[in-house]
Amino acid sequence: MFIAKVTGSLVSTQKVDSMVGHKLMIVEPYRLDEKKRDGLVTTGRTFVAVDTVGAGEGEFVLVTQGSSARLTPETKDLPIDAVIIGIVNTVHVERACVFDREAKD
Repeated sequence: MFIAKVTGSLVSTQKVDSMVGHKLMIVEPYRLDEKKRDGLVTTGRTFVAVDTVGAGEGEFVLVTQGSSARLTPETKDLPIDAVIIGIVNTVHVERACVFDREAKD
């Protein structure tokens, strides 16, 4: 699993039948700032993930990849390798809060 920020959405009108009705989001993985260790910074990569929790643009989410992405009841029969499984409220590292959803600008 990893933390990512939802940066956009993707619309595909032509797709396999099993994917019809599933919301596709663009997510950008984040990691702990290795120098300051006081916040999250982008990895510079992006993925497409199926949204199972109603995430919105700008939110930090929890993403799982690979075969684990097909282990939720909503995704068990889908041809996917990334799924949003949670919306992040807070992240604490070494007893410090490095992200708080309520405190974001």
